[in-house]
Amino acid sequence: MIRKIVSLLILSSILSLTGWAQTTAQKLGYGPNDKIILVHADDIGMSHSVNTASIEAFKHNMVTSGSIMVPCPWFPEIADYAKQHPELDLGIHLTLTSEWKYLRWRPVAPIDKVPGLLDEQGFMWKSERQTAMKATPQEIETELRAQIDRAIAFGIKPTHLDTHMGTLYTRKDFFEVYVKLGKEYKLPVMVMRPTPEAVELAKKDGSPITPEMMAKVEADGLPVLDYLVTGISGRTFEERKKAYHELLRNLKPGVTMLIVHLGMDNDELKATTGSWQQRHADFLSFTDPETKKLMDELGIKTTTWRELGKLASWNQHKAK
Repeated sequence: MIRKIVSLLILSSILSLTGWAQTTAQKLGYGPNDKIILVHADDIGMSHSVNTASIEAFKHNMVTSGSIMVPCPWFPEIADYAKQHPELDLGIHLTLTSEWKYLRWRPVAPIDKVPGLLDEQGFMWKSERQTAMKATPQEIETELRAQIDRAIAFGIKPTHLDTHMGTLYTRKDFFEVYVKLGKEYKLPVMVMRPTPEAVELAKKDGSPITPEMMAKVEADGLPVLDYLVTGISGRTFEERKKAYHELLRNLKPGVTMLIVHLGMDNDELKATTGSWQQRHADFLSFTDPETKKLMDELGIKTTTWRELGKLASWNQHKAK
């Protein structure tokens, strides 16, 4: 039996890597050449500036999804907005790090239950590597459950889970907790199909997550992304808009998730991060009519995590 399971996992990985498997776009009912994009706003709840930019971007219908950082100070604001707008596609940006110099946050779970998540100042560690070295999978699970439960208690109906700064990709046991919670809460998790690009990205980032582990997520009944783009070059609006337009022109058939970081050009964001200009440029790029016009001209369609969730095994069983 074990040998059979291993063989199936290897086969699944090989099929994905060689392009023989059906894409997620095809599973959604699109054709083999259709290009589908999921433009995803990260870090919502981090600050008022990020919340304002994200809410405004949703109104332009190019940013179709986003995820909320539950431990952050402006979480209540976006939770209230999400409760009033249940049609929005909002997931939980599972957060295990607190990376900024002055804007810091602590775990949601009781401190005595997750001591390995705390730095010497009592905040979450600044880097994902520090978290990987100090925290246990039990602490990770305790904190992530607390974040998901708090979001639900505030009236949010999350559409998916993803991982802030990729922390849940830094250790195999962290990744296993991530997938476990997705299954338990019946929420898709952000995982890529093990294409050559995904495997190369994992190697570049030093992630121990193997192609077999990625393939197993889909085999276990969770939807996966065909492609993931986590960032582009440029600092100014003109530079980043040009890079995004180039990316759109070269989009591959399948479902591509593009992660953007949105923010307003104001003192709050400037006091928080040196990347404020890029964040505002992302906001301008995906509220710009020229970007929408280009997407329409290229025949690029948009999707959401809510739509991807329809492919999950628990929803397939309902359909039957």
